[in-house]
Amino acid sequence: MPLHVIVGAGPVGTALAHLLADSGEEVRVLTRSGGGPERAGVTRVRADASDAAELTRHARGAAVLYNCANPGPYTQWAEHWPPLAAALLRAAEDTGAVLAITGNLYGYGPVEGPITRDLPLAATDHKGRLRARMWREALARHEAGAVRVTEVRAADYIGAVRPANSVPLLYAAPALRGRPAFVFGDPDLPHSVSYVPDVARTLAAAAASERGWGRAWHVPSPPARTVRAMVADLAREAGARPPRVVRVPRPLLRLAFPVSPLLREVGDLLYQWDRPYVLDAAATTEEFGIEPTPWEEAVRETVRALGAGPAEASRPS
Repeated sequence: MPLHVIVGAGPVGTALAHLLADSGEEVRVLTRSGGGPERAGVTRVRADASDAAELTRHARGAAVLYNCANPGPYTQWAEHWPPLAAALLRAAEDTGAVLAITGNLYGYGPVEGPITRDLPLAATDHKGRLRARMWREALARHEAGAVRVTEVRAADYIGAVRPANSVPLLYAAPALRGRPAFVFGDPDLPHSVSYVPDVARTLAAAAASERGWGRAWHVPSPPARTVRAMVADLAREAGARPPRVVRVPRPLLRLAFPVSPLLREVGDLLYQWDRPYVLDAAATTEEFGIEPTPWEEAVRETVRALGAGPAEASRPS
């Protein structure tokens, strides 16, 4: 029974641990706190994954090492991501494990048309450039024959996610309580979101197949919907009244940038909400046969996980 080592127990790491354990795999979850799913088949380990020697020790014998880490808010990325990414790459090289990276779409920067995996990585902000650089470094080691890597790129998450870590859910959370939803961009443009269990399924598939290595893969996601429609669907599932969606004027938002470093970081990504932002994952579906979870099911499980529906979700499905 192969060992799978997951760094991080956030939404994706937790969903992936359940998925692999349900399949009978041996799973080890590494976090700074020692947290993670409490269930059969999953061992939780307290470890500093940015320490390459410590990470290598815990990853010894693993078939796959998954990077599902979240090193903190945007303002901490420049400090915490590089040593963590370097340690993961070093541990994968030293142990022979496949390195499967949870990525996002920031590296592409502003795009016109559907977001395909063959687009150039042309990020315009430091967060996107950082993600792109980490992937290029890993891919260079793969092409040199030192390691086997793959990256799975998702849109904004829905599912068992805290609203603070998902812009669509941050917009929707007040609406689930019958309050107005204040949004930063055009609420009537289509915007893709990725359901967390679909991210986990894509990670597992890309890591398990030789054809998945050395490439980036997009998460098959429900058809893009407008923010207005997403918020309304989530509110309806929660039994809340139809929400009022209010766009925050951009000049007013910019006034907060000098006093809010985090909001300023968010401001660098507002291009995602000022034009259609549609994820194309056709290559993933063709290669691995993964179809997105139906939108209605994703909405239902998201509301359950937020505790706003008839029942709470015990774990990601």
